[in-house]
Amino acid sequence: MAKRRVVLTGASGYVGQRMFRELSERWDLVPIDVSATTRDGKPVPGIKVVDLTERHRDRYRELFRGADAVLHLGYVRAPGRDATTWQNNSDAKFWAEHDNVALAYNVYRVALEEGVRRVVVASSNHAADYYERLVWAEQLDMVTPEMPPRSDNWYGWAKAAYELLGFVFATGTVDGRTLEVVQWRIGGPRDDDIDHVKPGDVKTMHRALGAYLSQRDQVQQAIRMVEAENIADEHGVPFLIVYGISGNTHRFWSLAGARQKIGYVPQDDSQVNFADKIAAIARAASGARR
Repeated sequence: MAKRRVVLTGASGYVGQRMFRELSERWDLVPIDVSATTRDGKPVPGIKVVDLTERHRDRYRELFRGADAVLHLGYVRAPGRDATTWQNNSDAKFWAEHDNVALAYNVYRVALEEGVRRVVVASSNHAADYYERLVWAEQLDMVTPEMPPRSDNWYGWAKAAYELLGFVFATGTVDGRTLEVVQWRIGGPRDDDIDHVKPGDVKTMHRALGAYLSQRDQVQQAIRMVEAENIADEHGVPFLIVYGISGNTHRFWSLAGARQKIGYVPQDDSQVNFADKIAAIARAASGARR
């Protein structure tokens, strides 16, 4: 049986590299990025160096031709200090995120034009990060994908825009064709976030533990989002939002839809994985209260 052909944009980046080997073994992967190497200078096998912000889609459409799905991780960074922080609302950050919305549009559009079945887009938990204010104020316990996207920063605004753009394509109103769309609201795909929590800072610890996405759960989610047979909502629109987190006891984002629609069965829980570090932070907090 022939392997599924999947285009991976942003293939040289951290999130893409975190699952590159597993996806390459499973699929006929078409990796695309603006750089042929990772940040540490490692060459990416089979990489196609292409700028997908280019409006003339004929310059790269052949890379999408014959693909079953696209996993879109590509991202335009703002210059200077704005490249490393999502919280700032500077002018430079806005225009970089504006370019990211146009980039997402190009990916959706060329996928639709080339008959690709599904596009999975790396959105972010920041598409709805305003709700975290309510979580930390103890006015809300759980954020669900069904809640309207809300953000107070340009980074999150752009991710929400990806989602709204994707829904338009999923409705079948663009060129009379339907594109299946999954939005992947990735949390914290790192194993060292808890190492940066100050002793006694239980709230920051809770956030790090709730957002955690292990490497093997990330791989599982990526595979299931691409390969799940039916992602249609209750109205028949093939559009789905999935929170990219492990099965964390501390989570404050819902995984119910991911479990039901794509069969996601997380293998990791940050409370188990980082039990020793949690105990040390909790002990420091307890000592500070005495």
